[in-house]
Amino acid sequence: MSITIEECAQTVLTTIPSLMQAIRAEMRQGRMASLTVPQFRTLVLAEGAPGPSMSRVAEHVGLTLPSATALVDGLVERGLVVRQPHPSDRRCVQLALTEAGRREVREARQHTLAMLTERLAGLDEAERAGVVRALTVLRLALQTQEAVR
Repeated sequence: MSITIEECAQTVLTTIPSLMQAIRAEMRQGRMASLTVPQFRTLVLAEGAPGPSMSRVAEHVGLTLPSATALVDGLVERGLVVRQPHPSDRRCVQLALTEAGRREVREARQHTLAMLTERLAGLDEAERAGVVRALTVLRLALQTQEAVR
C-alpha cells in the first residue's frame, strides 16, 4: 500500500488532536482537575529545560506573552514554580520548578500514563510496536524540522 506525504500528514493532523483530547479529558477528571494542559505543559517545560524564559513558555504553550505571564503567575501563587533572575541577562527571568511542582508533574505523568496504558491494552504486541515505531519516527521528523528553524 502506497501512502502519499499528504495522506500521512492528514493522518497526523487528525490523530494528534484525538490523543490530546483524551489527555485533556483525563486531566480534568479526579485529582488531575487542579492542572490545565497549558499549566502541565509549562511545568514539564520548566522541568526539562534549564530555566525557560517567559518568551519560551509562551512559544511552547501557544499563548501570547501576557497570557503566558498570567499562567505563570498562577503557578507561582500555587508554589509550583519560582521566577529566578537569568544568570547573564538581568532583564530576563527564568522559571524553576519547586519540589511541589516536581511532585505535581510526576503525579500528572503517572496518572496520564495509567490512562494511556488502559486505553492501549487492547492492542496486540505487533500493533504496540507499530505505534512506538510510528511515533518515534514522527517525533524525530518534527524535531529535525524544529532544529532547522
